Amino acid sequence: MNGADALAWLGRHKADVVVLDVEMPVMDGLTALQHIQARYPKLTVIMASSLTQRGAETTVRALRMGAAGCVAKPVAGRTSDGINRLAAELTELVIALGQPSQRKADLSKRANSFLSPAKLRPVVAESSRDVTPQAIVIGASTGGPRALAHLLQSMSRDITQPIFIVQHMPAMFTPMLAEHLGRDADRPSFEATDGMVVQSGTIYVAPGGFHLKLVRSSENSVQCCLTEDPQEHYCRPSVNPLFRSAAQVYKDAILGIMLTGMGQDGIEGAAAIRKIGGKMIAQDEATSTVWGMPGAVAKAGLANSVLPLAEIPAAISEIVEPKAVLR
Repeated sequence: MNGADALAWLGRHKADVVVLDVEMPVMDGLTALQHIQARYPKLTVIMASSLTQRGAETTVRALRMGAAGCVAKPVAGRTSDGINRLAAELTELVIALGQPSQRKADLSKRANSFLSPAKLRPVVAESSRDVTPQAIVIGASTGGPRALAHLLQSMSRDITQPIFIVQHMPAMFTPMLAEHLGRDADRPSFEATDGMVVQSGTIYVAPGGFHLKLVRSSENSVQCCLTEDPQEHYCRPSVNPLFRSAAQVYKDAILGIMLTGMGQDGIEGAAAIRKIGGKMIAQDEATSTVWGMPGAVAKAGLANSVLPLAEIPAAISEIVEPKAVLR
């Protein structure tokens, strides 16, 4: 019923996954998370939160601290409906995160084997031009907030290309995420709105419940477009609309990055980027919370490189020339 009880229980039992309510008496979820991380650093934690501003702020903080995922407690007319909707989301997440600990014991060896050149042959042709990307698009899901924070904190401040992010999150959480990421990156950061004009050096986060697309409004202007089109890979926002539209707008002058996440959302969008001649980076398995989305891109041969999270900022700098002229 509270975080103190959870810690006492963990002292007597083993667990693969812990689900913490954000709001609890005696000891709240954020405090309990800190104790769990100190005592059981390898234990996976999922946060459950109400759809309130306070709950969203605390949940985003927990995810940045290392909680693996989050679920929003649904608002439903009948209790049974709410339980069924929560169970469907939570069960999938627990299964993905609750793998036996030995599964990751040999990850580095497996990752190095996977990264052999023969297994990374791209299935699409490379661009015939040496093109400097004019924009960066990023997809992430489970484990994404922490990975995004690290990536943006480590990214060179000389990079002036706009950055567009799809992170699978409920609608109440994405404004908080945009605010935190702006502080991490030390650059302007917004939850995207429909018709928002794209500016250099700015971060745009897709709002929960809407797909984010990019459209060229004039020769020298790109705008954000929000839609409530059907879900893709059971997600809205989905990575696919952002990646596909970015390929249409920026052509081969686009860099896509796929970070940790469950499922295969974004694989079609990654294919669109590579087909037009753009570049793709995928996070490696060893540093991913769940190697679903980046793994799908890598296994399909759509990644120009598959890298540990810590090496991605330097790779971006190598690809994206500082002070590039944007259009």
